[in-house]
Amino acid sequence: MSGSSAFCFSGFRRELLTLAVAGLVACASGSAQSSGDRSAASSSDTVSWPTLESPIPRDPELEARIDDLLAQMTLEEKIGQMIQPEIKTATPSDVREYHLGSVLNGGGTTPGNNKHASVQDWVDLADAYYRASVDKSDGRTGVPIMWGTDAVHGLGNVVGATLFPHNIGLGATRNSKLLKKIGEVTAREIAVTGLDWDFSPTVAVARDDRWGRAYESWSENPEVVKGYAGPMIEGLQGAPGAEDFLSEHHVIATAKHYIGDGGTDRGVDRGDTLSDEKALRDIHGAGYFSAIESGVQVVMASYSSWQGQRMHGHEYLLTDVLKQQMGFDGFVVGDWNGHGYVQGCSSASCPKAVNAGLDMFMAPGPEWKELYRNTLKQVRDGTISRARIDDAVRRILRVKLRAGLFEKGVPSERELAGDTAVLGSAEHRAVARQAVRESLVMLKNQNQLLPLNRNQRVLVAGDGADSIAKQSGGWSVTWQGTGNVNSDFPGATSVFAGVDAAVTAGGGEAVLRVDGEYEQKPDVAIVVFGESPYAEVQGDRSNLAYSPKDTSDLELLKRLQSEGIPVVSLFITGRPLWVNRELNASDAFVVTWLPGSEGGGIADVIFRDNDGDVHYPMTGELPFSWPGRPDQTPLNVGEEDYDPLFPFGYGVAYGEEDPLAESLPETGLQVAETEDKLELFKRRPLGIWGLEIIGAQNDRKTMTSNTVAVSTVQIKAVDRNEQWDARQVTWNGEGAGQVALFAPKRQDWTDYLADDAALIVDLKVDRAPTDTAWLRFGCGSYCASDIDLTQQLREAEGQGWQTLSVDLSCFPTAGANFGVSQPIGEFITQVLQPFSVLTEGELTLVFTEVSLEKHRAADATLSCH
Repeated sequence: MSGSSAFCFSGFRRELLTLAVAGLVACASGSAQSSGDRSAASSSDTVSWPTLESPIPRDPELEARIDDLLAQMTLEEKIGQMIQPEIKTATPSDVREYHLGSVLNGGGTTPGNNKHASVQDWVDLADAYYRASVDKSDGRTGVPIMWGTDAVHGLGNVVGATLFPHNIGLGATRNSKLLKKIGEVTAREIAVTGLDWDFSPTVAVARDDRWGRAYESWSENPEVVKGYAGPMIEGLQGAPGAEDFLSEHHVIATAKHYIGDGGTDRGVDRGDTLSDEKALRDIHGAGYFSAIESGVQVVMASYSSWQGQRMHGHEYLLTDVLKQQMGFDGFVVGDWNGHGYVQGCSSASCPKAVNAGLDMFMAPGPEWKELYRNTLKQVRDGTISRARIDDAVRRILRVKLRAGLFEKGVPSERELAGDTAVLGSAEHRAVARQAVRESLVMLKNQNQLLPLNRNQRVLVAGDGADSIAKQSGGWSVTWQGTGNVNSDFPGATSVFAGVDAAVTAGGGEAVLRVDGEYEQKPDVAIVVFGESPYAEVQGDRSNLAYSPKDTSDLELLKRLQSEGIPVVSLFITGRPLWVNRELNASDAFVVTWLPGSEGGGIADVIFRDNDGDVHYPMTGELPFSWPGRPDQTPLNVGEEDYDPLFPFGYGVAYGEEDPLAESLPETGLQVAETEDKLELFKRRPLGIWGLEIIGAQNDRKTMTSNTVAVSTVQIKAVDRNEQWDARQVTWNGEGAGQVALFAPKRQDWTDYLADDAALIVDLKVDRAPTDTAWLRFGCGSYCASDIDLTQQLREAEGQGWQTLSVDLSCFPTAGANFGVSQPIGEFITQVLQPFSVLTEGELTLVFTEVSLEKHRAADATLSCH
């Protein structure tokens, strides 16, 4: 059974769905264009972007103050305002010397690199940066610094903070007033650390659930996103015109990632959005319209491209549309080294981004000092105009003055700074618990099993039952949300802890057994399972099948059911996934999304109160359409041939008839048998594979001609047996360089790993490496396994052609970059760069005939057997 026609809605939900479809039909699809320029994107029809009005009127006195500051500032000071390094690479002394306008901490970055840094540690470092920035000795102007952080579902980098459900769960609440409360709580907890800027909210409209950031989107429906962005920003910043606007209880908000990040082709993170300009406006622009109308002060440029042109260098969209047409008068900040991906740029030099309208570089790596010097030089030689610099700095100063940073003083002297009683307070956790209750979406409730009575013997099973890390997901203490245990979340409540409290209060007994084993048969089993934590590119996937290779969760559900135990499934997930088999093996099925630190909110809803009455209703509604097949994506309400298993807006309430009376089809993704020999390179890259080189300045080029070079690497086609059937790669020793075979989307090599495959390549070494050389197996940014190949390459120098073969199972345990928190099975399903060589020294090698072959691991040159 699939398709929305199979379900019966209450009047309210039917009306909601009808309105949603009607509102989206006109804008849900757009034809792809081949060019990134405005004329091609607009086609023959001019697309008019709205003229918006900020609720913050232009203040003549404030603008005059900016004029005075600009007149005082040297060019060096102005460029410094436009550079934002990461706290790992910039000291307070650097802030003073380079006049830095901002610093940031990335996901998982903390003062002293201490995961458990105290609140005082954060405040002390904020003080040090602030004092360095306002130092007026030697004629300095002394502009206060801003510190930005990714508090995307609460203050995720600080141990003990309140963590809310990720945005996808908040989208299920349909409660914009709650969003404002969440913004207020998040702002207060940020203020406790002395920080003053949040890289939030994400206002992406995710249109392909394979995207690894889908859970950062409130909905596939732009109207939901538009309705949420304003209240969230008002919660973070305060209401424009109100006495507490950007007060010490509030922080600067950021609408991100401008624009189209949720619409990339195949859901590839940092990919290319191909929709036409009308769809870009009507779908992906929705959140920015309400954000600007709510007074948002910062917009972050997207890593992604629109029709082949990187957003960090897109003058039409950054300047013509955002700043001029839509009237945004705050500043545009880049994403993590995003300027380095603009054509012709590197992380250390990108005048094109500034000229396009980027006001502040996010430059987290050590090359930020070179970026500072290069930008200074480019202004002096006229590559960047002084007027453009003054415009960028004016915008930055405008935001700082509106935020009162010149008057607030040292962070430690602000009202909430250092107040540990505010961080994770009972009042704040109550707001998060409400959000959990309202976010739950029930897909199945056979025989009205839910809500449960408390006076029962309840078995609680599944790997998510007592894991606060799993229920919190990415951006939780660490960037990916991995490597955490319950003690890393003091004050938080796991799902089991909430169930145990509710059942005990009602006279029952709750027993935790992750594996579902029991000594005394329970009255009911609650099984908590789902996706493991991930963030950004690490979460990209090729299809929507839940755990296709590991059926342990399914087997647990089926076993409990076969033993005559009613089964309640609580599904932890950052997106809709194909779970037909798990639905069939459950008597009740509730999507919990990623609830955050307050897992007790789930028990509030799925259990009756002590008197046997409904404690809290089940009110959540799907913010995304639910697939009926693993390959059913993109799947968005309002599009042609819309046929989901559960439509946008669906959710079974208590007392409603459950439409899932019959079993769902369990035929999932048909995976073709893998080839015994998968050829990746033979005379040229084959099939989906491409070949690229990457230099020390993050300058990269795909090999599309016979000779290609970047800063530290050159590659050219040479002859082995036939004309140009091999590739010679030369590293010049002037910095890190890399050559890599790559795929445009991640590949699942699970079957090759299971069948003892080896990676095989023919190569010869013309010049041995002068520094360590690595053979890398990669699955994206910060996801790689490296094998030290230095000795093998040195021994091969001058020996002619040789065959190198590597047991595939060696890779996931070979390098520190891989990390023990990443299961081998997950890594092997995310293959992007199966063959890559990198070094910082000199090296010349030639390679050809790259393949993956089953049953070759035992006789591999590098074997792990």
